[in-house]
Amino acid sequence: MAAGISERISAFVEALPLKPGLRVLEIGCGPGVAARAVARRVGHGFVLAIDRSEKAIRLARAGSADEIASGCLGFGCVAIEDFALRPGDALFDIAYAMRVGALDGRHPEAGRAALARIKAALKPHGRLFIDGGDPLREIDLVRGLPS
Repeated sequence: MAAGISERISAFVEALPLKPGLRVLEIGCGPGVAARAVARRVGHGFVLAIDRSEKAIRLARAGSADEIASGCLGFGCVAIEDFALRPGDALFDIAYAMRVGALDGRHPEAGRAALARIKAALKPHGRLFIDGGDPLREIDLVRGLPS
């Protein structure tokens, strides 16, 4: 387990089907602990980590200077239900979220909007993973979130 990473986050990251070169979207990154761990696993790939909290993004950027400088990690302050790729941005292979209310059933209406935004940001066979499994579970992007 890497320094500064909880067992829960470490187990989640280790369970993700990551490999070098993937483009990954983290939803609700908080201070960036998981994003940095994922960036190490995708090597020359890229991780975009987003969070609705400006404070979380400030902390994440402050703790990720090396990864940002190397071009493998970027951060954005935006809620997933408002997220959109910029023209010319490449689609993502994988998206994941841990403890995000829009994706764990706490906010169903936001969840529907979030899924639409995630689908639009993923490649046709892109995959979405959330916590709540052992240690994660995949969301079927055709059927959507369980009710």
